[in-house]
Amino acid sequence: MTTNDYAFEGKTVLVTGGGTGIGRAIAEAFLLNGANVAISGRRRHVLEDTLRGQPEARVLAVEADVADDDSARSMVQAVVDRFGALDVLVNNAADYTSGPFDELTLDRWEAIRSTNVDGFVHVVRHALGELEKTGGNVVVVGSVSGLRGDWGQSAYNATKAAIMNFVQSLALDYGPRGVRLNAVAPALTITDITKDVEDDETALAAAVNRIALGRPGQPADIAPAVLFLASPDAAYITGAWLPVDGGTSASTGQAH
Repeated sequence: MTTNDYAFEGKTVLVTGGGTGIGRAIAEAFLLNGANVAISGRRRHVLEDTLRGQPEARVLAVEADVADDDSARSMVQAVVDRFGALDVLVNNAADYTSGPFDELTLDRWEAIRSTNVDGFVHVVRHALGELEKTGGNVVVVGSVSGLRGDWGQSAYNATKAAIMNFVQSLALDYGPRGVRLNAVAPALTITDITKDVEDDETALAAAVNRIALGRPGQPADIAPAVLFLASPDAAYITGAWLPVDGGTSASTGQAH
């Protein structure tokens, strides 16, 4: 991606979970395209590492836990205080769990729901008023797992389905108020969370068997789609899910 792909000069973008993986790639892509970029996460040293070497006047690291409503409110306010406005919210922060449903503890369910669903609600409810002022938009990093089921991922899939339905419903409510909401839906993407799959040749081969392009995604594969949905080129797109999955969702699920 070059600095000429999209023009975000003078715009302010907040990327939750922006210190690692897909969030980091998205933050770096917005910076390359001229935006002021704030990233949030629970580990300040990770955020600072991501922003090291970037123009100090255009970046902000906000230590925050989106599962806590007060923390989410303070995060949004910190961005507005620093840059004067908020133009794009990228809701990327997420937790992941897998395993049989009968082994899912209530504590683990509470943790993943608090980050993935409650965290979305907390951040968006505080950001939407700011986005109304700027005619801004929200891009959610969802998942193909929010569209259909997966073995051993019922809790994760349910949370992703919830926020992707939120996108559609809020797009109806906020379209007349000048705010767009869309989602990207990646499939297997190699990040710290999925490192075990990458290191397991059998598991990786089984996953790639479902991917038309024959390889797992990389964070840099997801970022351009987010920039497109956030850009004026997508001005007439709202309430949409854009699969960025190498063709995973094109399959019926049968092996070839």
